[in-house]
Amino acid sequence: MKVLSKIQEWGDQHHPKWLDFIRMALGLTLIWKGVAFAFNLHAFTSLMENAGLGTAVSLSLIAHAIIALHLIGGLMIALGSHTRMFCLLNMPILLVAVFYVNLPGQIFRPYSEFWFSCAVTLALVCFLIEGDGVLSIENDRQTLAE
Repeated sequence: MKVLSKIQEWGDQHHPKWLDFIRMALGLTLIWKGVAFAFNLHAFTSLMENAGLGTAVSLSLIAHAIIALHLIGGLMIALGSHTRMFCLLNMPILLVAVFYVNLPGQIFRPYSEFWFSCAVTLALVCFLIEGDGVLSIENDRQTLAE
């Protein structure tokens, strides 16, 4: 537990302002991917049916959870509210996207989303460590409380 609090402390003290713009872009990217996922739900359903995972009800619950986490998490990450928590919640989705969806057979195809998914995953890890930053709702809340 001490290690986590030390990482959080370090991230709060060493956070340049320009990194906040990348955090905002990450949040908007997650919102964009959540909307795109909602519009292309048939691709997810066919992928999961071919893999033999679950019934229609469980696939629907998973799909709605992914959409909700991307939309709500993206909004909160972009605004800088509870960034670490929403990065942690979005991490399993991106790890599955990297290793299960994009990696097998599609890594060297043109317009493959493997590298994009890797970049978003690395950004989530970065902001899991760095936290909200200077340009965030949480920072404004702490400033008003003091």
